[in-house]
Amino acid sequence: MTLFHESVLMSIQVDFMSQNKLEKFKKPFVVVGLGKSGMAAVQLLKNSGLSATEVLMFDEKKEGDLKSWEEITKLTPGTLVVSPGVPLKGLQIQKLTALGWGVTSEISLACQFLSDEKLIGITGSVAKSTVTSLVGAALLKDDPNAFVGGNLGVPFCEYAVGLQQGKAKAKYIVLELSSYQLENCKDLKLDNSAITYLSANHLERYNSADEYYMTKCLIGERTKNICVLNSASEDNVKYASRVPGKTLLTQAKTFSKPELLQKVKLLGAHNKDNFCVAYELVKATGLSDKAVMAMCEFTGLSHRIEFVGEHKQITFINDSKATAMDSVLVAVQAAQEKAGSTGLVYSLLGGKDKALPWEELRALAKEKQIQPVFFGACGELAREKMQMLDRPYFTKLNDALDSVFAKAKAHDVVLLSPGGTSLDEFKNFEDRGNFFKEKVKTFIQQNA
Repeated sequence: MTLFHESVLMSIQVDFMSQNKLEKFKKPFVVVGLGKSGMAAVQLLKNSGLSATEVLMFDEKKEGDLKSWEEITKLTPGTLVVSPGVPLKGLQIQKLTALGWGVTSEISLACQFLSDEKLIGITGSVAKSTVTSLVGAALLKDDPNAFVGGNLGVPFCEYAVGLQQGKAKAKYIVLELSSYQLENCKDLKLDNSAITYLSANHLERYNSADEYYMTKCLIGERTKNICVLNSASEDNVKYASRVPGKTLLTQAKTFSKPELLQKVKLLGAHNKDNFCVAYELVKATGLSDKAVMAMCEFTGLSHRIEFVGEHKQITFINDSKATAMDSVLVAVQAAQEKAGSTGLVYSLLGGKDKALPWEELRALAKEKQIQPVFFGACGELAREKMQMLDRPYFTKLNDALDSVFAKAKAHDVVLLSPGGTSLDEFKNFEDRGNFFKEKVKTFIQQNA
């Protein structure tokens, strides 16, 4: 047999094995939502040897194989691979399930390709990306093949595709999981998990904060061993008893190894709490002391209380990722620590609203050190709900920054921690954060 024939035979065997892993699902697959996770699911399904008629794509806003929901109803009922951004309670999904369509997710598809990997899942309203990255730093120290992904930006299906392509299997996997993903991941089995911090969010999709919180608590159902909760969050403490399975509460104030916290390089008191959650996760998973030290060395993520620069003793901080009220309050506190007793904090608030409780930020009005500047599609709404109608408002972030740059003096802090999403002006929070960083860079160059 030639090398060519051996290669063809191996490819056929891989396709057959992959198809077997998916045999419990009815065909065809229709991937609904063609963002990152949707396209990763498409790649996994196509790599599994399924035909063009067995893997179809649909997105209301993008070009796909199917042009409308109505076209899906005309197919023989198979399996919908529903992306996180598509509500399961939506009329169209409900109509299709009534016709006999099954529902799964990109995460559940990837789970079919797992063997003995140890899985850690992390959810929460805020800080889940930071804790996921902390744990990821530890995993990669003990296992160079570890996979760090999920809602963090790398779809889980990319790991499964890598296995199909012959890449080395991971010993450890850590996934950031949004509430949307937790609604639809029945095949996910976690060894350990965490809820970082609960605060009201995504109320445009959920009927109440309680419904949203209980969706987060679903992570306990997917966990074999222990779910770690940050007890610095009052709502975490309230809801801990409603998390199925065994739980462990931790925070910096009660941490058993205070000397370790002195070595943590992440800025802000809140990140000490985040470290404690990550520490309990990696110890429960059996990682080494070297892995723990890798977490101590971790310096943070872009767009999350990110130090951008300093010019003439004015500090610039990019926290574009902040789209929840608790995130904003944490960032403001960190900025106040930096400003000290003499500096002002110019807090840029706005963007696009998602039914957020802006009134929770009213306390900022009582602090003379904090100078809110509102911008964007929801800036006026935020200003009204925060009872700060005397504060400046700009339709564009660019104009708000120009105004702040003209006022800022030595010891002041310019903080972008907007509360609203980025989609009124930008593609995503990274795009908004990068815009801020470029504006700061230009300002520094022009005022050298």
